[in-house]
Amino acid sequence: MFKDYYELLSSLVNQVGFKQFKFKIKSKIFLLDSSTISLCLSLFDWAKYKTHKGAVKLHTLLDYDGNLPAYVNITDGKTADNKGAYDIPLLKRSVIVADRFYNDFHLLNVWDSKGVFFVIRHKENLQFNRIKENELPKDNHQHILVDEMIELTGAASKKKYSGKLRRVAVWDEKNEQTIEIITNQTSWTANTISELYKSRWQIEIFFREIKQLLHIKSFIGTSQNAVMIQIWTALITILILKYMKAKARYKWHLSNLVAFIRLNLFVKIDLNTWLDKPFNDNPDPAPKIGTQGVLF
Repeated sequence: MFKDYYELLSSLVNQVGFKQFKFKIKSKIFLLDSSTISLCLSLFDWAKYKTHKGAVKLHTLLDYDGNLPAYVNITDGKTADNKGAYDIPLLKRSVIVADRFYNDFHLLNVWDSKGVFFVIRHKENLQFNRIKENELPKDNHQHILVDEMIELTGAASKKKYSGKLRRVAVWDEKNEQTIEIITNQTSWTANTISELYKSRWQIEIFFREIKQLLHIKSFIGTSQNAVMIQIWTALITILILKYMKAKARYKWHLSNLVAFIRLNLFVKIDLNTWLDKPFNDNPDPAPKIGTQGVLF
């Protein structure tokens, strides 16, 4: 029921729209990753992970516009990241951005066959032949080190993905490392590919927000159903908070919005007016007998 309620609210929020205009591409952008929530195995004996540890894993497909989950798959901690991604909904001509844990060529072949683009950091032991070397930017974007078309040479990987891939290597100045990316998108610039991968950190921010702001690391019940309800309730809460933040005229930081709502939770105010002008003396709202306030 809580999962269905989240999906209903999500569809309403998507109708409002959170469109960002950083990328000049028409493809819908999704960020894919998972986060492990540790549990005490002696209390949560159903959450198998390691010999003396329990955990559940949130496999999340985050919509870049609004940074809200388009899909969440909750599994036990043992489920590998790529295995938890096989059931995600696929939108044709969308792009999925993910880290090296999703460098599963069978999975990438499924995405490619469905008309989905991917931007994935590849593993260091990737075996390939260079087919064509693309011209690098001459003046701008000097962080682009390699832009080339390749084909896989490893027997197992080539059997799973026989098509051609584009390989882009970029220099990450902040962390002083080279990031190597593979994609099935050949028409976008190498800088667009690198910026798409850079945007993947938005999903790390999302996981941090839901764990720190909503205290999802501490659970009230110990049964599997209780844990699932608390996780979906947290997702419903973060969805409503981000909707309120986007709707308000005042430039809220999410952490400040959460803190102020906690302080004003039982104060009788008009929510929409307060969101726009939180520091004004807002009059008490007129009583509406038999009518409940509507946020959406």
